[in-house]
Amino acid sequence: MKSAVIVFPGSNCDRDVAVALARVTGSAPTMVWHGDRAIPKVDLIVLPGGFSYGDYLRSGAMAAHSPVMTEVASRAKQGVPVLGICNGFQILTEAGLLPGALIRNAGLHFICRDVHLKVENTGSMFTRGYKTGQVVRIPIAHADGNYRADPMTLDRLEGEGLVAFRYCSAEGTVGEAHSPNGSARNIAGIFNEKRTVLGLMPHPERMIEPMLGGSDGRPFFEGIAEALAA
Repeated sequence: MKSAVIVFPGSNCDRDVAVALARVTGSAPTMVWHGDRAIPKVDLIVLPGGFSYGDYLRSGAMAAHSPVMTEVASRAKQGVPVLGICNGFQILTEAGLLPGALIRNAGLHFICRDVHLKVENTGSMFTRGYKTGQVVRIPIAHADGNYRADPMTLDRLEGEGLVAFRYCSAEGTVGEAHSPNGSARNIAGIFNEKRTVLGLMPHPERMIEPMLGGSDGRPFFEGIAEALAA
């Protein structure tokens, strides 16, 4: 499996996701600078977490116009899987590769802690390592993780099974009280129509082995590796 991690000025989780990919797949990803206009032929492209361009203007807004994003959009259109984590999710929405927007957390504070997620749809390469309805514990670290979209878009995401993860309680209860950032309908991650692009705010790469505090994120990457090896 060949993968590429896009590095923006301000990325701070590029190495984390590179380590996770290398540990699970046995192959280190290619690190691609945001100013490059070419990406090697790969099976997966990852937009990592961090604070691209210092989150100036809006989180992900400037990165969405980096030279490399033209090629990312082109590869996504060709069906190459693209994963955006945290700031990467913000970039995907700003670039128009996913609908909606990520705005300031409801409490107006940066949040850095573990949360529980309910796996909503396992019919994708990104979620096949889990069971539908499974509750996993994954860290978050963001100030702009409040997912918003108009009611019609939210209904479409729901109706077409494009919600990947929702914030929930440890027991799997989904409700406003269990959303750390106020996201509409507790949405933590969504797919594009073909489920080849995923954006999610939590960081599965930070939870891949017990020494990191847990391994609930490992099946996420194992599922991707298995899907691409098939």
